[in-house]
Amino acid sequence: MTTLTNTLSKEESVKTFDKTRSFVRGAIWALPVWAAFLFFSTLTHQPDPQTDFAAFAAYVTTSRFLISHLLFSIGGAAIGSIGVIGLMLYLQGTRAAGKAITGMVTTVAGNTITASVFGAAAFAQTAMGHAYLAGQQNTIDFYNLVYSAPLFGTVLVGLLLFIAGGVSTGSAISASGLFPGWAGWVYVMTIVGFVLSNFLAPVGQSVASALLFGSTVVVAWKASRNTHK
Repeated sequence: MTTLTNTLSKEESVKTFDKTRSFVRGAIWALPVWAAFLFFSTLTHQPDPQTDFAAFAAYVTTSRFLISHLLFSIGGAAIGSIGVIGLMLYLQGTRAAGKAITGMVTTVAGNTITASVFGAAAFAQTAMGHAYLAGQQNTIDFYNLVYSAPLFGTVLVGLLLFIAGGVSTGSAISASGLFPGWAGWVYVMTIVGFVLSNFLAPVGQSVASALLFGSTVVVAWKASRNTHK
């Protein structure tokens, strides 16, 4: 009876391990999906509300703006978080485990914090745009109240965590020995470049996210082909 119980326990353990391994490999494919979502979110840019609020109002009241924020920005943040969790689990037992854990924690935290800002943009900016187009000229004052020090402080914390997550995760990819070293360094440079391009040259975000897509496809493909993990 004891032998039969042990055998069943081992079989259940094997099944659980197989399910976990399948989840991990599948979850890593969330990384290139996330990168693709980042790319699509950068194809258009909103006008500067400080210089042309009318154009800004017209832009933020479009379906394209709302869908981009809900699907590509907020949804993308959730998908990216699943991806780094999968990668972290995949790299456990390797020399890069510690970096992968750090990268996962900081990336998930960064994605969560920045998603709250995207939520403000998706709903508050849309409401502001409709109010302005309806003739409420004090909408600009309301915009300035929303986009003040507390929100910008939140953005800063979220972006710093996002960068830290990119550096740690990319370093883990390179140090693991399971993926091409260049894939990890491209991951680092594109995450940092994506954030900095927002302030320097927005078109750089599209380039960075496209390169991130390429590197994460390689990572996900290698993970799916590795039968030893």
